[in-house]
Amino acid sequence: MSPDGDAVTPTRLRTDLARSLSQLYGTEVPAYTTLVEVSEQVNRDVLAADPDAERLGSIERVTAERHGAIRLGTPQELAQVARIFGACGMYPVGFYDLRDATPAIPVVSTAFRPLDRDELAQNPFRVFTSLLVVDDRRFFDARLEAELTEFLAARTLFPGELLELADLMEQQHRLTAEQGERFIELATAAFALSPEPVDRAWYSRLEEVSSVAADIGGVASTHINHLTPRVLDIDELYRRMGERGIEMIDRIQGPPRTDQPDVLLRQTSFRALAEPRRFREPDGSIVVDSLRVRFGEVEQRGVALTPTGRQAYDDHGIAALPDTDEQLDALDLAYYTRDEAGGLRPIVYEDFLPKSAAGIFASNLTGEGRSNAGERSARRDAPWMRDVLGRELHDPYDLYAAERSAGRGD
Repeated sequence: MSPDGDAVTPTRLRTDLARSLSQLYGTEVPAYTTLVEVSEQVNRDVLAADPDAERLGSIERVTAERHGAIRLGTPQELAQVARIFGACGMYPVGFYDLRDATPAIPVVSTAFRPLDRDELAQNPFRVFTSLLVVDDRRFFDARLEAELTEFLAARTLFPGELLELADLMEQQHRLTAEQGERFIELATAAFALSPEPVDRAWYSRLEEVSSVAADIGGVASTHINHLTPRVLDIDELYRRMGERGIEMIDRIQGPPRTDQPDVLLRQTSFRALAEPRRFREPDGSIVVDSLRVRFGEVEQRGVALTPTGRQAYDDHGIAALPDTDEQLDALDLAYYTRDEAGGLRPIVYEDFLPKSAAGIFASNLTGEGRSNAGERSARRDAPWMRDVLGRELHDPYDLYAAERSAGRGD
């Protein structure tokens, strides 16, 4: 944290939180440390071999880059975490509905991240944040919804002191070094895996619906579900992780590898590991068993597509896009600015793909769960989430378009 009593800015707080959570997760999930090591090795090798390796971000940014994922149970918890991330200069961008995935996952999500390109360059920490939809009858009947609502209402994820510090940072845009240290301490603890015993019978009931529902509503706390480094060659990383004896999921999610410009986002992960957890059995006894809910994800990012480009990709795949940056730009299929020499500079895709997110989740589920498509769904959309957050929910296309205009002097 800042020495000699210097003020702590939101940028510094974000950097320190990303570092602290990375250290925590490496302690909790040792294979994550291996993933980071291999990612850094691959990045060094790509940088040495490819003179254009930094076209989508400096190696310093790529090496420091992380995105985390957390899961919450109530709108109140989502509004609170928005205050915590807001203190770090991270704001909600995009709305993702994973309830229509295969298998269906009963959550809606947004991503908290910096908005400004300079802030992203300094530290692009993002947190993909999912919220359980407890009143969706396709997953939860009235009785289970009532019990789940009661259980979630009884827990407190974020202490009042943390929320007060978060509000103070958003009001003043700075904290003292001591306040910043305390914020990081409290926030890190809030996202640590709890040692409290899990109620076996309750967890199992939710797991029959979805292991994601159980991970959210079956425990009295939240935790980092995964923490993701960025790599410049995800195919090479996938190969090297296998050589290390770490079991990866079946495939890389997102666009396939081609000779065309990298677009959007490619992701993969190692499989969720069996972690020891304490359980409370129906007879009151405490036993040690294991759960598989956390995994190590890694990503490779490309240029952001415009709505037209994204529609072409979604409808027809990567083959629908042209072979060069110049063509992507000329046809208004992707976002670019211009450098001082007038050349194209791609705008990095900073967001997420619902199908890929669902694919990663599904690849690490302990079972397919159950849902009934004939039952009533619960309305969840971007305006609903904006109201819950109590702050603007940013449209990623608006952000990319504004950056393109600013970068071209429009």
